[in-house]
Amino acid sequence: MSEVTIKVEGMTCAGCVRNVSKVLKALPGVNGAHVSLERESATVEYDPEQVDAVTMRQAVEDAGFDAPA
Repeated sequence: MSEVTIKVEGMTCAGCVRNVSKVLKALPGVNGAHVSLERESATVEYDPEQVDAVTMRQAVEDAGFDAPA
């Protein structure tokens, strides 16, 4: 397993945190995601053979948030 922290901009409440967490955990290869409103980030545990950070950022952006590289 690997771990990556992704910057997530645009979250304003606990509902946003839940949404980001949900879209990340739905990706194949993601074992867990800890999303922090205060830190504007998501720390994701994942299998690099199944998913990469680019795909995770795209999922966050598709959910309506910014995930700059």
